[in-house]
Amino acid sequence: MKKTLLEVLQPFSPLPLDGNMIERPVHAHLGDLALPCFPFAKALRKSPIAIAEEIAAAVDHPLIHRAEAQSGYVNFFLERSVVTASLLHTILGQSSTYGSSDRGNGGVVTIDLSSPNIAKPFSMGHLRSTVIGNAIALLVEKCGYKPVKINYIGDWGTQFGKLLTAYRKWGNEAEVKKAPIATLLQLYIRFHEKAELDATLNDEARAAFKALEDGDSSARALWEWFKMESLKEFQRIYDLLGVTFDSYNGEAYYNDKMGPIIEELTEKGLLVESDGALVVELEDGLPPCLIKKSDGATLYATRDLTAALDRKTTYDFVKSLYVVGNEQSLHFTQFKKVLGKMGHAWSADIQHIPFGLLLKDGKKMSTRKGKIVLLEEVLNEAIALAQSTIETKNPDLANKKDVAQAIGVGAIIFSDLKQHRRHDIEFNLASMLQTEGETGPYVQYANARAHSVLRKAGSMRAFTVSEVNDFEWAVVKLLEQFPDAVKRAADELDSSIIAKYAVDVAQSFNSFYGNVQVLSDSEDQSYRLALVHCVTIVLEESLRLLGMKSPREM
Repeated sequence: MKKTLLEVLQPFSPLPLDGNMIERPVHAHLGDLALPCFPFAKALRKSPIAIAEEIAAAVDHPLIHRAEAQSGYVNFFLERSVVTASLLHTILGQSSTYGSSDRGNGGVVTIDLSSPNIAKPFSMGHLRSTVIGNAIALLVEKCGYKPVKINYIGDWGTQFGKLLTAYRKWGNEAEVKKAPIATLLQLYIRFHEKAELDATLNDEARAAFKALEDGDSSARALWEWFKMESLKEFQRIYDLLGVTFDSYNGEAYYNDKMGPIIEELTEKGLLVESDGALVVELEDGLPPCLIKKSDGATLYATRDLTAALDRKTTYDFVKSLYVVGNEQSLHFTQFKKVLGKMGHAWSADIQHIPFGLLLKDGKKMSTRKGKIVLLEEVLNEAIALAQSTIETKNPDLANKKDVAQAIGVGAIIFSDLKQHRRHDIEFNLASMLQTEGETGPYVQYANARAHSVLRKAGSMRAFTVSEVNDFEWAVVKLLEQFPDAVKRAADELDSSIIAKYAVDVAQSFNSFYGNVQVLSDSEDQSYRLALVHCVTIVLEESLRLLGMKSPREM
């Protein structure tokens, strides 16, 4: 509608129009769209009020019912029946591709997401990177890019020295085999408790990791065992969330690939010795980037640099996104600076996608202190609650188990994604699972209600639009905004735009459903059914872009 209105208005405008100048009034009595005339005043040497009156008087077009000048604005009231008929035919014709674009031109976007650490439980703290990254992948794909989702598993680093040390001191093979992740977690927690009293444990851990990095067979065997058990647990959770990956190349994958990076840094004179370690000095008040420890062990930054070069070589990405928490902002600033100093201009295409913390009682969840909430337990509890509700309200529903999973998992995903990703979120299971208000189940139920109407009506028929009431028009205006919502969400890499939009559509549809008789003998039934069908198309695609399922019966 915006683009069409620009084309319509340009002949009547004294200066070239910009799409960003067209506004949507908050209040319906001010029209459907508005053009502020203040930007024209200086060039035309006229008051905005006079300019608005001239434009309003000149406008004459079938799409515009009337134009009114008011306080320096031109308010446009669109011809509802014409706009509605055109939009509904467009949505029905395009179906799930409505809102798609090819502006990405097939360019690859690598997305580093989820990336849990092996030998630790998959906690609620890992939920955010997983669902935010997955939703971003769906968004950029909708806009014509080719997403490559990379699960950069945390399977290397000094924490494994700590775990190896803890297992060798206090571990029991039988206990680990019986409950691998729970037992390893307790060992990890015990290490940190003991290390607070005995600092030499940290020295042992560093030595253990160095031995692992040097290929010690005993350390390697334990590490591979811990990794295998962890991946089994992770996969169960990914299956519940419906998240898949294109690559599982974790930190360890780059163990034998870091040499060329260090050589390149050396050849370009970027490595400097500092207290026996090798660093890259950075400007702009940034601390140096540590590349190699004094004992020769590599670091997170070393592996990240290697991974970035490997991804550029493998995928030739146009964008490379890292969905990692706010607390890693300094690391990514240093990381990009080093790549830039190495002469890699494509470092400008790398973007850190930060997000806030998931808090419990106002505090950060911490694995080392045992303050965690296990994601699998939360997901299963949400599914069980959804199933209990179904048994009470709709016991004859087919596929109850699948529907319960879609509702329970969807509730948790939506609870996260409806917030702007930079915000911290307080973990509250009861709030996440509410079925009223701005929740996933509320949107899913609106879609199921719309499908119920379509099932009762039977087959669709050709329709004409003669008159559009206020409830119908409110829905139509929202449906028209879907492509713009997709574009904004993709540009800002912010899925909360889609989540909030879906809630608005669901609320508007429910208001329409409660005030307009859709199934009737009137001539308007066919048109209203077409409108309901379009609501299901847009709601289902909105939920899909969030990584959620859309049960058609609940």
